Amino acid sequence: MTLSRYLARARHLWALTSPDISHRALQGYRDPMSQRNVLGGELASCSFDPMTGYYRTGCCESRGDDPGVHVVCVRVTEDFLAFSQGQGNDLSTPMPQYGFAGLKDGDQWCLCASRWQEAFEAGVAPKVVLEATHMLALEFCNLADLRAHAIS
Repeated sequence: MTLSRYLARARHLWALTSPDISHRALQGYRDPMSQRNVLGGELASCSFDPMTGYYRTGCCESRGDDPGVHVVCVRVTEDFLAFSQGQGNDLSTPMPQYGFAGLKDGDQWCLCASRWQEAFEAGVAPKVVLEATHMLALEFCNLADLRAHAIS
């Protein structure tokens, strides 16, 4: 067994026994090679420019080890960026030391599911790419709300 396969299996076993993650959410990343979106299909990529995702793969995938749950693919707006900055998460200021150029209106980004929900409740939720939003988002957000903000 290769090291990467062993680690994937260990993450899988941890996820199955973790009390913090429901069985419904686990279905989206039980198989590390198969990531599912909120519509039940295979997870599409979100953005390669800027490169996004907790793992910087361009996808809002979940492997069970992302504490922020960056699984909602959004197209950011100026209103949302201002809201996020006001919440203490400045996504628009470049941070070259981390290879982050800063987001601007129109960029697509893997957003924390809880932040999208906060923005929704504040009336500034950005549009969502449903095909690129991981099903784990449903643990934080209502599918009807995500659909109402879907990019068509």
